[in-house]
Amino acid sequence: MGLVMQRLFLVAAALVSAAPAIAAELPARKAGLWEIKMTFDGRNLPAQVMKQCTDADSDKLMNTNFGGGTPGMTCAKQDFQQVGPVMTMDSVCTFGGATTTSHAVITGSFDSAYTIQVASKREGGPPLPGVKPGAETHMTIAGKWLGPCDKGQRPGDVVMANGMTMNVLDMHKAMPPPR
Repeated sequence: MGLVMQRLFLVAAALVSAAPAIAAELPARKAGLWEIKMTFDGRNLPAQVMKQCTDADSDKLMNTNFGGGTPGMTCAKQDFQQVGPVMTMDSVCTFGGATTTSHAVITGSFDSAYTIQVASKREGGPPLPGVKPGAETHMTIAGKWLGPCDKGQRPGDVVMANGMTMNVLDMHKAMPPPR
């Protein structure tokens, strides 16, 4: 597996692991270009940085997919609470033969900068690189609004640190319908 594919796999695995903790109830982010940095505490993985060009439709799709709308993901529990500026999400979801129990604390502003602290425990399913089976993992997702999307970018574009671009709206359209 090439370095680019390994990095994409790590990002995808991290997002699927965090997915149950990021709820569809989250407020919409301000349209424009967001820098997203994911750091993995206690794991021998480098921070992953990407840029996302968003509008209302692409942001809603990303939140729906991360909030349990991923095809094949079922959630037995998704409790979302907001007390003042702090939001919390507790979930228990199954995807790909693995059950993930997550607790997320979300702070900040979806107009300028936010932080999501995720603690997860995954049981079953295929092993993930750098994760001891049954161990609790911790991840921080930090989002920062950079301004309008760059010239030539379309809403839904996700630009990886290596320059590779994919569009979540195009990917969603290409997915087979759920059975």
